Amino acid sequence: MKLTIGTRGSALARAQANDVARRLTAAGHRVDVAVISTLGDRAATEPFADVGAFGIFVREIEAALIAGDIDIAVHSYKDIPSTSPQSLVIASVPERLDPADLLLICRDATDDSAAHFPLRNGVRVGTSAARRTAWLRAARPDLVTLPLRGNVPTRVASLCDGKYDAIVLAAAGIARLERLTDGDRLELPPTITVVRLDPTRFVPAPSQGAIALQVRADRSAVIAAAGGINDVTTARALRAEREALRLAEGGCTLPFGAWCSGVDGQLRLTVALGLEDGTIARGAKTGTNPDALARAAWAELRATAGIDAVESPSGPAPVAASASGLS
Repeated sequence: MKLTIGTRGSALARAQANDVARRLTAAGHRVDVAVISTLGDRAATEPFADVGAFGIFVREIEAALIAGDIDIAVHSYKDIPSTSPQSLVIASVPERLDPADLLLICRDATDDSAAHFPLRNGVRVGTSAARRTAWLRAARPDLVTLPLRGNVPTRVASLCDGKYDAIVLAAAGIARLERLTDGDRLELPPTITVVRLDPTRFVPAPSQGAIALQVRADRSAVIAAAGGINDVTTARALRAEREALRLAEGGCTLPFGAWCSGVDGQLRLTVALGLEDGTIARGAKTGTNPDALARAAWAELRATAGIDAVESPSGPAPVAASASGLS
């Protein structure tokens, strides 16, 4: 089958799309990759709140998918809003990489005696994510958080140039760029210390580290092709995280995290929400049904935070049976 994949133009996005293309080619399909510019790419230096926040990296690609210009959209799953156009479905989610965040620290800013965040007092930490900012401020109010935009290599370069003492990035993005074999390969200099942040404490963004293959709901043959590289275990965990995101009605500007992992044949979901007083409300539950698990964890968080129950009026983003993890 001839398939055209749509993706953003960053090195990381192209690495993800090329990995999907290789898998689909191995399954016997003929695959092309089309690069599509998004608002998030064009406004790479502006704060998320100023450019529309959630969806800024997917809208143009979804439009191309709806128009039939491409057959499959390959996204970083965490960039997709909790609700998507009803004409589109998530057809596949390959196995995801490490969902955790990494703290990249300049050598002279390191303090190994500081628990969890080995940073000297008062150093400058770059991140534009509301979630990461909230987690950092709650744990280390002495730190100075500064806005950080741009693709991964640009952010690392800003750290090496001394604009920041440390930055926070997704582990999966670093891993994907480090394993490239071309000129886009990322090599972190030895002057940078890398610390993996425990996802049970520094809770990742929902579906961080995962790739989503989005397809038109009326393209059954394409859905079937994409479904051939679906990972059921990943899909089940992501379903719980995405449902928790929907219940929180969250996006890039909401300090919300959700992480689901497998524990003895069950799922363990941890959710966290940054509150206006600077504290973090948390919930954690174990179960087998992703949707019920999300509701239970969100209810626990809501109770600890003392906030009213507000159910989102819209349902979750459509997911094809092959990617639901429940078929």
